[in-house]
Amino acid sequence: MVVVVALLVWAGVHNLRQRRLAMQQARQSQITVVKDGATGSASGDSPDAQGASLRGKPAPAFTLVDLSGKKVSLADYKGHAVVVNFWATWCGPCKLEMPWFEEFSGKYKPQGLVVLGLSQDQGASKDDIADAAKKIGVTYQILLPDDNEKVSKAYGGVDYLPETFYVDKNGNVVEETAGAPSKDEMEANIRKTLAVGGM
Repeated sequence: MVVVVALLVWAGVHNLRQRRLAMQQARQSQITVVKDGATGSASGDSPDAQGASLRGKPAPAFTLVDLSGKKVSLADYKGHAVVVNFWATWCGPCKLEMPWFEEFSGKYKPQGLVVLGLSQDQGASKDDIADAAKKIGVTYQILLPDDNEKVSKAYGGVDYLPETFYVDKNGNVVEETAGAPSKDEMEANIRKTLAVGGM
């Protein structure tokens, strides 16, 4: 009888460990939309419900400083399709999609595509942001956060990361996404943006 009870207890403990391991692996393979400034997953609210969509509207203008200290304005890229990607060094889904932006940046550069990564790391040093981008393998322009968050507010608050705006050569937002889309969806958004205005 003691042996049977011991076997049942052991089986229960083993089963619990296996379930916890399976849940942990499932969580790691999930892509979650992360609320800006938080380290956990967001509530079930739809990101689009958080603010008015910018689709079909002019992309809000901005001027920020890049990692080399050079001022970069969205207006500098008039006539180009521009991907404006809000990200942070602590954001897991951001790190997943940034290598894809890097790949597409090279692939579609001859057609005029420009990718701008706007860091949302308030209080982080320039070196920390540069190191994170380097580890991810990003060579497109990374722009440092503005102190009063005017740019993110102009883009609807950017409450969820990553958040991406696809801007056509005329300066209008063609598409916007919150969270990391699939690689195919990202490329489809880029192609759609390049196609607007006959690029």
